[in-house]
Amino acid sequence: MMMRAMVLNRPRESLSLQERPMPDPGPGQVLLRVRACAVCRTDLHVCDDELPEARYPIIPGHEIVGEVVSCGPGIALPAGSRLGVPWLGWTCGECDFCRNGQENLCDRARFTGCNIDGGFAEFVVADARYCFALPPEIDDIHAAPLLCAGLIGFRALAMTGQAHRLGLYGFGAAAHIVAQLATFQGRECYAFVRPGDEQAVGFARETGCIWAAGSKDRPPVALDAAIIFAPVGNLLPTALSVVRKGGTVVCGGIHMSDIPSFPYSLLWGERIVRSVANLTRADGKAFLALAPRVPVRTTVKAYPLSDANTALCALRDGTISGAAVLQP
Repeated sequence: MMMRAMVLNRPRESLSLQERPMPDPGPGQVLLRVRACAVCRTDLHVCDDELPEARYPIIPGHEIVGEVVSCGPGIALPAGSRLGVPWLGWTCGECDFCRNGQENLCDRARFTGCNIDGGFAEFVVADARYCFALPPEIDDIHAAPLLCAGLIGFRALAMTGQAHRLGLYGFGAAAHIVAQLATFQGRECYAFVRPGDEQAVGFARETGCIWAAGSKDRPPVALDAAIIFAPVGNLLPTALSVVRKGGTVVCGGIHMSDIPSFPYSLLWGERIVRSVANLTRADGKAFLALAPRVPVRTTVKAYPLSDANTALCALRDGTISGAAVLQP
């Protein structure tokens, strides 16, 4: 049998719609019919050859909602079961990181839509160990962004500790989920968007932020922590300048442009800078249990599979509020 897929043959090219043989699940794997796949900024990094792990040609997409079609040896899941497939697609299980609960740092890890074919297709094969059961209350297209934007946002938010006043730089798919989580936890959110982007300012306020303005503006109060989702290195010293002493700045992206030099005084005062790398399965289970309690409501724009390039361009240009989602 054949399937349709949007394939990136070489970096910095448009994806092409191709017919490919439908994959067979191997030991420990499941074959899923893709019901929805969200479009992530990491997909842009794969397209732009900014991730050294990426292989080409590749089918991008790592925020996948699918239903079980068949299982490989060693797996027994009922046909039609709904599963989510995230960025982290496989780890060795043997290294110090894996044994110490840090599988997100495994040096041999493989990633969906980067070096494992992903969900910009009608079918996908995934390691059953790295698939998640999804909350039945959330439908396919609204669940898809939870599988990366939600998971990374959840992990980044945890790294801010008990910070009450939280800054969010880059108000896209991840930030609009984090704002809901933080508000649910009784925190205050301050959004920083591209200067002049009034649509993003309005979207941030609608999503629960008590203040929103351009990334160069100063908030009315000192912040306890900030999370940077935009892949822009010069936002780091900017964020440090608005975080109080003892506060934390978390870099939430997998790739960021070079960070410029900055005065030590911005870091002094026991401020902390840290990054978020990938996710763990424990993150996924905890977040997906919490999401329907909040409840997290993702804002999405749906595209047919063949319009993947249009969705990627809209994400790159910042014209999407929330997340783009492909529906094969």
